[in-house]
Amino acid sequence: MLSRRAFAVSIIGLLGTVGPHAAFAEPAAANDPVAIATAIYTRVAKGKGDGGGGFVIVNAAAKAKYLSKALIDLWARADAHTQKGDVGPIEFDPVTNSQDPDVKSFKVAAEKTDADKAVIAVSIIGRRAPPKVAADQVVRYDFVREATGWKIDDIRGAIDGEPWSVRKLLEESLKY
Repeated sequence: MLSRRAFAVSIIGLLGTVGPHAAFAEPAAANDPVAIATAIYTRVAKGKGDGGGGFVIVNAAAKAKYLSKALIDLWARADAHTQKGDVGPIEFDPVTNSQDPDVKSFKVAAEKTDADKAVIAVSIIGRRAPPKVAADQVVRYDFVREATGWKIDDIRGAIDGEPWSVRKLLEESLKY
């Protein structure tokens, strides 16, 4: 039979392992736009931060995990429209806004959130000198809510201050 002291020590030990507020804490929303962007950039910034974000668009399974159905369909049409042997319409890493990824750290901020749409801005800090134009350090994600959860519907940024959009680049590639 347990003494009161042994029982109290056992309870205190058990509470110490789960934390005092564990029963009341809300679980992290794994499928909210900020959490998705944070998870992407946490992976991108690992190691030397030079691995890039190609894992988001590397194959059909990756695209299905991260991208909206509409963006996947547009991308498939653009790829089908690309002549054999040519590079596809997206010739850079849109996640890091670069040809040569350099992500030391990042900051994720929700700029706009509605019930079915969200805009998330990610400010990227690299190890090398910052770009000449500050806007080049920010990548924005347009999210839409689909039946399976939040998905990326566009990725936008700027190069030398000139705006670009994955969706617009894919649409433009269909014109040629």
